[in-house]
Amino acid sequence: MDHRLRSRGEKKVFSGFTTAEMEKMERVLKESGECPLGPEVFKNMTKGFNRSAGRAGKPVLKWTEVQSWFLNRQQGLMSKDTLLTGTNKLPAAQEACALKNMNETSDMSKGEKVLDLSKLEFEAKSSDDAWYDVETFITHRFLSSGEPEVLVRYIGFGTEEDEWVHVKNVRLRSVPLEHSECNKIMIGDVVLCFQEKTDQARYYDAQVIDIQRKLHDIRGCRCIFFIRYEHDNSEESVRLKRLCCRPEY
Repeated sequence: MDHRLRSRGEKKVFSGFTTAEMEKMERVLKESGECPLGPEVFKNMTKGFNRSAGRAGKPVLKWTEVQSWFLNRQQGLMSKDTLLTGTNKLPAAQEACALKNMNETSDMSKGEKVLDLSKLEFEAKSSDDAWYDVETFITHRFLSSGEPEVLVRYIGFGTEEDEWVHVKNVRLRSVPLEHSECNKIMIGDVVLCFQEKTDQARYYDAQVIDIQRKLHDIRGCRCIFFIRYEHDNSEESVRLKRLCCRPEY
């Protein structure tokens, strides 16, 4: 089971709408079709809700709460459509970029297994140097230099968090290890480490600089891994539960 907290922070969906407000928003969503709605629509709708008799005695709504409802509903519908139509496969150009980035060298003539990218999960390195799980690849483009980029949406976030990422910063999702698999990590390995600070908690690449092996007990692995984060060269000693390794493929 993947026990990692692999998003920038789960967004809490406001649920204090009345039945009438929900019905109104559903109608607007249906009528809008695929056309994006602007902030003015949400602001005007919020004003109407706050002035209605049904809102009497209830907390005043914020227009951002209405906006969040629409964003979450649209994402939910998109996810449902993807499951029904099977369109979760990467576009051909993105498949080629992903294969190149993962250094995939499988040769069918040698009988080696060929990756089915439609069944794989990815992570992307954001502008803050941290890695986040990719929910979907929206589109792609080529820069004037000819370098390819993909527009990604991260798990747990809406359209405002969509980000253009160079394909070299997209890779197969790192995986957590079971307690019995700690021997897979060696000195010199680059791993994904969960860094916790008072103001943030994110996943960064780090190099294992030393390992203190210990006997396992009823709690599992008690080994201590000394790592150096690649983004700022800071060092820390961590337990196995905070580490993820590159997948074998």
